[in-house]
Amino acid sequence: TETAIDGVKKGKSKEVCGYPISIFFIVVNEFCERFSYYGMRAVLVLYFRYFLQFDDDLATSIYHTFVALCYLTPILGAIIADSWLGKFKTIIYLSIVYAIGQVVMAVSAVNDITDSDRNGTPDSLTFHITMSMLGLLLIALGTGGIKPCVAAFGGDQFQDHQAKQRGTFFSVFYLCINGGSLLSTIITPLLRAQECGIHSQQKCYPLAFGVPAALMVVSLVVFIAGSGMYHKTKPQGNIMLAVCKCIGFAISNRFKHRSSVHPKRTHWMDWAEERYDKLLIAQIKMVLKVLFLYIPLPMFWTLFDQKVSEIRWKLMSMLFMFTVNPIFILTLVPIMDKIVYPLIKKCGLNFTPLRRMTVGMFLAAMAFVAAAVVQIQIDKTLPSFPSASQSQLKLLNMGSNTLMVKLSNNYSIELQAAQATENYITFEEESIKVSLPNSTISRTVVLPKEKRQTLLIPSNVSASWEVVMNVSAGAHSFGSIGSSQASNYSFLSNGKATFTITNGVNTCEYSREFGFGSSYTLLIPSNFMWGPTCWEFILAVEDIKPNSFHMGWQIPQYFLITCGEVVFSVTGLEFSYSQAPSNMKAVLQAGWLFTVAVGNFIVLIVAEIAQIEEQWAEFFLFASLLVAVCIIFSIMAHFYTYTDPTAIEAQFRDKSDNESHQERLEMEKKHSIDHHDENDEQKQTKM
Repeated sequence: TETAIDGVKKGKSKEVCGYPISIFFIVVNEFCERFSYYGMRAVLVLYFRYFLQFDDDLATSIYHTFVALCYLTPILGAIIADSWLGKFKTIIYLSIVYAIGQVVMAVSAVNDITDSDRNGTPDSLTFHITMSMLGLLLIALGTGGIKPCVAAFGGDQFQDHQAKQRGTFFSVFYLCINGGSLLSTIITPLLRAQECGIHSQQKCYPLAFGVPAALMVVSLVVFIAGSGMYHKTKPQGNIMLAVCKCIGFAISNRFKHRSSVHPKRTHWMDWAEERYDKLLIAQIKMVLKVLFLYIPLPMFWTLFDQKVSEIRWKLMSMLFMFTVNPIFILTLVPIMDKIVYPLIKKCGLNFTPLRRMTVGMFLAAMAFVAAAVVQIQIDKTLPSFPSASQSQLKLLNMGSNTLMVKLSNNYSIELQAAQATENYITFEEESIKVSLPNSTISRTVVLPKEKRQTLLIPSNVSASWEVVMNVSAGAHSFGSIGSSQASNYSFLSNGKATFTITNGVNTCEYSREFGFGSSYTLLIPSNFMWGPTCWEFILAVEDIKPNSFHMGWQIPQYFLITCGEVVFSVTGLEFSYSQAPSNMKAVLQAGWLFTVAVGNFIVLIVAEIAQIEEQWAEFFLFASLLVAVCIIFSIMAHFYTYTDPTAIEAQFRDKSDNESHQERLEMEKKHSIDHHDENDEQKQTKM
């Protein structure tokens, strides 16, 4: 069923609309695998925080460490694929490891395993923590290991004359990544919100992890089903070891012949010609050219990862974050591929892959300029909170008479009955003295730094209320509130809320509309009276104004960065494959993914070094850095010469075959001459 041609096993794969049927198995495999990965990742921090009971810092650190591992292990997978097992077997074996990891994660989330007293809480978290860390390690090894192989293996299915179809494949491949991401980040949190369990009903983490595990098994089965149709490139020995040795010898040989006496060579890798095959040297040159171009690319991923950072773009709702970007990608990829690029080509513009990537980087920079502008407008609507050396205080008169209040800095305030100061007062002191000029009563107030406080002044400054009331708002209960006392703040949903006040005999209802981000203190004054109009006595003191800046203004920045992602990332995948030699395609894909890992590290480094308090300034900083990198990359791209690895390798192989043929002819000629001389000798002896 298979034939081997030039180290490639060519399966029987028919074509549909010019595309090999085998790529449909690869595309479905990628969709299921991405659903599995992003679905598990969507609830991972919640699992750390609420099931394993990690604090926020530890949960965030482990999460980012896991993501970093997922982008570092592609190097290992690429080496295994190109040097030992080949891409097909590497995908199979590491997918099995991947699926086992997902199953282990699902098992680690079953609290009934260690819940012997059946109270809904695991008796020992050690088992669950150990299992989850083992599962994450296996997942990182599996997803990272197959990541460079799947894209490269898909590219291997196309013949040399199918360059256009191969470009479309990488676009569809990227669509599948985001399609799986979109569905999983919506479905998996819904599964987690369900309640399940054998002995007690808890948040259903086993189901949230179990569905991604099932999708990973489906992904593996689908990939194996297309085995007979794939074109499988055989590995050509330990290529990475040969590359490292060849580069090392070239450097050492160049150092030995650094004297001006020795003639210069065209490329520093040419100094390896004394020991290594010229074809290998040519292949290494191709890889080094592309890797050199990769040097500025991590800056793009630095900004891109800011987009999905809950800390940096924190004003974005989670639903907005996880759905708008994939929807834009699913829309823009076919538009770019079928409309924009053909129109640019018809206009006579040579929109090369590197130019596309440059434009993608510029669009990402513009996205952060837009984010900075939006942040400036948001900051105008936000209250001014105290700095690290400041504290703020608001005074609230709970009585029915006007009060004159004097602060320790000789600042006097007139407070109307049942009224509060309009704004918070900022202090640098650690404590202040608050007094009433017409009485001997005073109070010393401690002011914690970076905090806001409200000082309640009762109606009878020398006595306290004795009436006790219960306050609730729907499912939120504020408990019993004594006279001259206050409850803690409670979160309410946006919109209308109704508060029920009761003393066990009488009941009063108070309703109010609440906007996003607002904060209020509701005052029940001393002259409060029960009755049909009791709600009129209640005073609402606005601590923080509701948000007045619409979330829709954030769509342009998402649109720009998604356009940048589509133009940059899809093109980068195709470029990495097309410029890689046949024996190092997975390695170059791993190099492309490694730039993502480096970008994540840059985020942490810059965030620690910069220490910029204003978020809009940080956005401008990242945008400026990317514009600078974009200019550098455009200069590097200008001097880059595109190559056809297949043609170059064929040229060297033909040259090698010709040299071998010439050597055989010379050997045969020499053997013929020697044989002729021997016959002459024999003839002379006989005579």
